[in-house]
Amino acid sequence: MSSNEPHILNVPGLNNSGERHWQTLWERTRTDTSRAELGLWDQPHRNSWVTRLNAAIEASPKPVILVAHSLGCHAVAWWVALQGQSYGWPVAGALLVAPPDIERGKEGRFATFRNLPDVFLPFPSIVVASRNDHYADFAHAAGLARGWGSFLVDAGNCGHINADSDIGEWQFGQRLLDRLIVAAKGRDRPDAPVERRAAERFLAARPLRGSDPAGQETATVSH
Repeated sequence: MSSNEPHILNVPGLNNSGERHWQTLWERTRTDTSRAELGLWDQPHRNSWVTRLNAAIEASPKPVILVAHSLGCHAVAWWVALQGQSYGWPVAGALLVAPPDIERGKEGRFATFRNLPDVFLPFPSIVVASRNDHYADFAHAAGLARGWGSFLVDAGNCGHINADSDIGEWQFGQRLLDRLIVAAKGRDRPDAPVERRAAERFLAARPLRGSDPAGQETATVSH
């Protein structure tokens, strides 16, 4: 990686990401990507996950782009609430995929993540949501995106956008990540200036479109 390339840090959700999950496949095929080892994968605890996520972010000598899936998205939001940062450093962007509705069903393992903080994410971010995700209605994900100040991408009918979605290395997700990478380039030191509106204009420069597993183009972006 060149000195101005950000580091991609995967933040999995409940039960970690398995061998067929696109996060795992990205780590195998991309030289810029690693995983935040949050531990307690089957019994997650908010404070423990936030502490470990913070340690992984601080360990990177480069700006970080977070790629979170499912409960990992809420770990990112809680990290912002409990740790915070200046706009764009050290986290320069985030791809937040399939955030679940943790208030629905009252799953006991989500207890410490509930009562989500009211935070506007201090970095460019993209929320990707599916129309048939059994862990959250699309409208719920759209509401999270509005609250976080994220661009919203409609991924069509892709389930929970995980291994069961049969999307392999999820090329469309990598295209979204590429936008965040380009927006982050050049910000490789804490005192580097950042122009928020310029980054946001870049992310929204042209419509984004992708394909669901059946091949039907469905994905669009809004803010």
